[in-house]
Amino acid sequence: MAKIKSSRSKQPPDGYDSIKPTLDEFDNKMKDVQSKALTKSGRKSEALWDIFRVSHQRSRYVYEMYYKKKLISKELYDWCLKNRKIDANLIAKWKKQGYENLCCIKCIQGSENNNGGTCICRVPRATLEKHENVKFSECINCGCRGCASTD
Repeated sequence: MAKIKSSRSKQPPDGYDSIKPTLDEFDNKMKDVQSKALTKSGRKSEALWDIFRVSHQRSRYVYEMYYKKKLISKELYDWCLKNRKIDANLIAKWKKQGYENLCCIKCIQGSENNNGGTCICRVPRATLEKHENVKFSECINCGCRGCASTD
């Protein structure tokens, strides 16, 4: 029988040693958050908020290391994407104008919580403050307190 090739490369490229401690720290944070989410009481969606935050932080770290600071190579960045160390969909949105500070993909996808549109956390703070009847403290999807690019 033929061996099935894995799509994930086994050896990380050069430069991985420079970001490994930080990624390991995010992995440890994620394990802690996931174990707490299993025991957390309250709204079902609130248990996932911390998981979204850690995933966002890890993806933002690699994004900034590659696109902003240019401290990691294209090969290392592609390896991180291929091995799902970072959220490729979220990073793809960060590259587009108006989505530079997007908190999670769930906030721009149409869902029953968003009434088929964009989440309230994507509305600029100044616009929300003009309307007295709108009270916003945090997104019901991910706990974001506002990720519009104009804020």
